[in-house]
Amino acid sequence: MKMKNLTALILTGTVLVACGNKGSHSEHGGHIQSAAGARNYADSVNAGIIPVDTLKRSVLRTAMEFIGDNHVHIAYGSPGVRGRTIWGGLVTYDEVWVAGAHHATSVEFSKHVIVDGMDVPAGKYALFVVPGKTDWIMVINKNWDQHLADEYSASDDVIRVTVTPERLNNITQRLTYTVRNVSDTEGEIVMTWDRIQLRLAFVNKT
Repeated sequence: MKMKNLTALILTGTVLVACGNKGSHSEHGGHIQSAAGARNYADSVNAGIIPVDTLKRSVLRTAMEFIGDNHVHIAYGSPGVRGRTIWGGLVTYDEVWVAGAHHATSVEFSKHVIVDGMDVPAGKYALFVVPGKTDWIMVINKNWDQHLADEYSASDDVIRVTVTPERLNNITQRLTYTVRNVSDTEGEIVMTWDRIQLRLAFVNKT
């Protein structure tokens, strides 16, 4: 199958999923809001099934996992590299970044957790990142419902954690979050894009 036809087929699948679930999926603000279709396209790009990412829009994706009885849910816009300089280019160093695209990336914990020794009560939060040339800062902020970082205020920060990014040999073309199950009480939020990977560890509060 020619690559143009394969890309069209995957995007058509996105539309079919959206139409088949009227009311739960829509296109808004440059996002493709079909979770299944978005995952298919972004994962296909990351896996090299689609070798050239031609979609200029950011797709809306989710990542979730149970850590014991704690359900962790992340919702985010996933932009693509598409040949651009990401760190220090598209994403400015030493400034608060939405850690996704368009709308604030959100993370929701169904149970109380501890991050870097600090309490984070159950609830829904914004996840921001401050990229640096060496260390980065990951931020959990109370105001999850905002566009980009337009309404960001440090006074709403619940925690700020300094992390050292892992430099990867291979490029992850589409921004990807995963929630990794370390044990029944411990988990990690993992962000991967371009040649950078960040990990934010947390533990369920007992």
